[in-house]
Amino acid sequence: MNAIANLWMPILVTAVLIFVASSLIHMVFKWHNSDYRKFDNEDDVRAAVRASTPPGQYFFPHCIDMKDMASEAMQKKFIEGPIGFVTVRPSGPPTMGKQLTLWFVYSIAIAAIAGCLTFGAYPMGQGAAKAAGHMVGLVSFLAYVGGSVQMGIWMGKPWDSVAKDALDGLIYGTISALVFWWLWP
Repeated sequence: MNAIANLWMPILVTAVLIFVASSLIHMVFKWHNSDYRKFDNEDDVRAAVRASTPPGQYFFPHCIDMKDMASEAMQKKFIEGPIGFVTVRPSGPPTMGKQLTLWFVYSIAIAAIAGCLTFGAYPMGQGAAKAAGHMVGLVSFLAYVGGSVQMGIWMGKPWDSVAKDALDGLIYGTISALVFWWLWP
């Protein structure tokens, strides 16, 4: 708890600056717009999903375990394709309030965890500020990028999209490093 008491300012400033940077990335530069494609038959897909699919995460062709995957019928489905992962969200008009709030809380959590890990490794004082900032930056980079790399490996997320997420993570990690270097107690 002593770490949080000493690090509340860099944690909060980091989260605010990452929130601003993320907003610029998604609303001004928009380099993630090409990450998502439209189905040619979107209305048909929507109608089929709406008719029988509650919110959740889906994989097709679906099989329960590796034994099912080895069956001739399942192998044929994989060969014919397509293979996909779909997340179905609840119906209703899109609102960003909840997601933006969760994103800000997530940014606070990453800054707090990175700061607390670093606080235990480096003493307070300006002599350790640069090294502390470096460690916070590295931990933050890993936190912001790791999930996207996993999605590339296991879920088939396109690697160009993962690379853009890594660029985002590099920006967020750099912001984290600079803020903690600047405001290290």
